[in-house]
Amino acid sequence: MKQRIAAGGHEGEEALREINPNPMTRRDFLARTGATFAGVALGGALRADPTSSPKIVLGTGAHKYECLHDWLMPPSDVLWGYTQGVTEDANGNLYVTHTVHPDSPKKHAIVVFDKHGKFVTSWGERFNGGGHGLDIRKEGSEEFLYHCDTANRLVVKTTLDGNVIWEKGVPLEADVYGKEGKEHPFVPTNVAFGPNGDFYVADGYGSSWVHQYNGKGDYVRTFGGPGTEPGKMRTPHGVWLDDRGKEPMLIIADRENNRLQQFTLDGKYVRVISEGMRRPCHFSIHHDLMVIPDLNSVVTLVDKEDKVVTMLGDGAPSNLDSHPRSDFIPGKFIHPHAARFLKNGNIVVAEWLPIGRITLLKKVRG
Repeated sequence: MKQRIAAGGHEGEEALREINPNPMTRRDFLARTGATFAGVALGGALRADPTSSPKIVLGTGAHKYECLHDWLMPPSDVLWGYTQGVTEDANGNLYVTHTVHPDSPKKHAIVVFDKHGKFVTSWGERFNGGGHGLDIRKEGSEEFLYHCDTANRLVVKTTLDGNVIWEKGVPLEADVYGKEGKEHPFVPTNVAFGPNGDFYVADGYGSSWVHQYNGKGDYVRTFGGPGTEPGKMRTPHGVWLDDRGKEPMLIIADRENNRLQQFTLDGKYVRVISEGMRRPCHFSIHHDLMVIPDLNSVVTLVDKEDKVVTMLGDGAPSNLDSHPRSDFIPGKFIHPHAARFLKNGNIVVAEWLPIGRITLLKKVRG
């Protein structure tokens, strides 16, 4: 299966991004992953044998992490496609969204694990091929998942077990997509949540706008748009509420402009951040630290002033996307696409690879 969707670029042109450009058979998948791992258990997780290789520690000073590749693996009837998003609920359960490998017996795009990394359940056939951004918000006493479906070009709100609450397509109110919303593409990639209940949708693979909605899902405003000057964007892939300063701000991963941008909550441009940025994808915050998965082979940590603290697992330049697992370099990333600080300070990283990879960066204490 091959799918092509528009990625944000210069005004008047569409850069194309391919999903699953090198599909593998189920036999290839098992052969490639099995080549470098001991003890393949087809009914559970595929793990490296901890006794067969030395511990890998990344980072410096107070920011050191043990690197555990393939920490989360689905059962044998769900084969990873491109692993693209990961989030955590109040109980510590982890939700991974992926594009689903073409040979996967079950077409479940959402895979759920407990806090120890044990498989719990899977679902989400409707997101097959389009599972991308994924986040959780607590509203009242209940938690909800917000999905960005790049195949169907929708933002979808569901319960934690997949019951659909609503879905939103192209925001015609924005008046930036042409007649009936069909002249310019809308392909949402990630969602951020404001402190007042508003949420923000990044049109990362479409036309490079950011759309704001209130807590009821009513349209509020649109800002950004394609370009290279400050305040404009090329692939605003990730968006997050940065509440580490005196006033909460929006931080946006302006990926193809190789930078971050900061905006007020009502969409006014504040500043550009470029130090240490290659192709930043998204964010997660734990206390004063922000983690930034960078598609160009590194996971970057920055402090509350957005200064680089450390760069983890720098594997650049990397062209190992379609190589067998045996060619992967332990402790080196290939294409980090999402990263999530867990409540305990550990980090989970999802990589954009044909047979996805989820890595745990376990905080080294003391």
